[in-house]
Amino acid sequence: MSWWAGARCRIKDERAARARWQADMDRFKAERRAARKNGGAPAGDHPGPPPTGFALLPWLLMGLGSFSNLLQGETPNPWIGGLGLLAFNSLYIYVTFRSFDRARREAVSTRVALGLMVLLTTGLGVGYGGSWLMFFPLLGLATGATLRGPWLGRTGVLLAVYAGAVSGVRDGWGDASNIGYATFLSSMVTAAILGLSEAVRELRAAREELARRAVEKERLRFSRDLHDLLGHTLSVIVVKSEAARRLAPRDMDAALTQIGDIESVGRQALTEIREAVTGYREGSLATELTRARSALSATSVEPVVRQSGTPLAPQSEALLGWVVREAVTNVVRHSDATRCEIIVESSGERASLTVTDNGSGKAVTRPAEGIGGTGLKGLTERLAAAGGSLRAGPSPRGGFTVTAELPVDPAELAAAGVATAPRAS
Repeated sequence: MSWWAGARCRIKDERAARARWQADMDRFKAERRAARKNGGAPAGDHPGPPPTGFALLPWLLMGLGSFSNLLQGETPNPWIGGLGLLAFNSLYIYVTFRSFDRARREAVSTRVALGLMVLLTTGLGVGYGGSWLMFFPLLGLATGATLRGPWLGRTGVLLAVYAGAVSGVRDGWGDASNIGYATFLSSMVTAAILGLSEAVRELRAAREELARRAVEKERLRFSRDLHDLLGHTLSVIVVKSEAARRLAPRDMDAALTQIGDIESVGRQALTEIREAVTGYREGSLATELTRARSALSATSVEPVVRQSGTPLAPQSEALLGWVVREAVTNVVRHSDATRCEIIVESSGERASLTVTDNGSGKAVTRPAEGIGGTGLKGLTERLAAAGGSLRAGPSPRGGFTVTAELPVDPAELAAAGVATAPRAS
């Protein structure tokens, strides 16, 4: 009863952990939906102006002086001035709204429109002067919003000098420095603010993508571990249960021995599942070889195990242990073999594992439906990430052969991203 109570507590803990994980995923998805609505920034946290041209529209109020001159009849040729004002505002809106999308910002049409703004601003400034020269700071703002890159500084300086020169020629050099400074400041500040906000949004999007990939990687790890753990363990339990059922009528002691083995395998499976859930499971080649002998013997398959060469690093043992577990599970399930040979060899640079049976040649595992990276496919990916390889297929002399190779040097495994996790206490 104490064992049953402990199992129920563990099941409750696992359900609670899964509920917390699901809540975190729901919150993550909600934040991503809110981020899309807010231009890439999470809801309630806006890093700078929102990603739309509406943020730059209020600056058109700088042209109210010229508009007032038109209404009061202080501008000669008011129709030309009115058309020029309308054309400038239209070009300004067109350029600024396209400046918040990188592809559209760098398009030829946007650059052509910006060039037309330069010509139109020059014409209005030279023709009317006064408040019409305030279109140069607006031109600088549109330039800063559009040109974000190594050429912005030079362009801003040249535009400021040009605006100051036009102002000096038209209305004298008293206010030329003010127009030039306002043009330079508007272009630089606009580019800095918009560039920074865009960089922050890109960083937030990259962080969300990294979080998503981390979740997917952890799910893949867990699905692999769960398949490799339960697939082998359940196969051993089924085989030993069948053996106990056959032995019970004629040899109760042998049947009880098999039942004891089932209990031992079940307890070990619970320990391994807890370790897999917490991410601290480390395989042991010696342990897997011992289990392989027991599982093969229970199914009347003669186990032959040979080891030679130098001792292996813990990382190599962990990976080869997974291969032994998967290969032997397939022999027990599918091969109809009477003999299974497991050979482990290690030299100065490489370690190899070969599992061969004399069965029907059908000891092939296929990935479970809806779960990626399980079975031999998952092991192939793991060994490839560690700089090794895995080959599986029918043997020329009959049966089925699984061959795995790995580098012996722990530094190579560490460089490939294979680290030994500490054992769970």
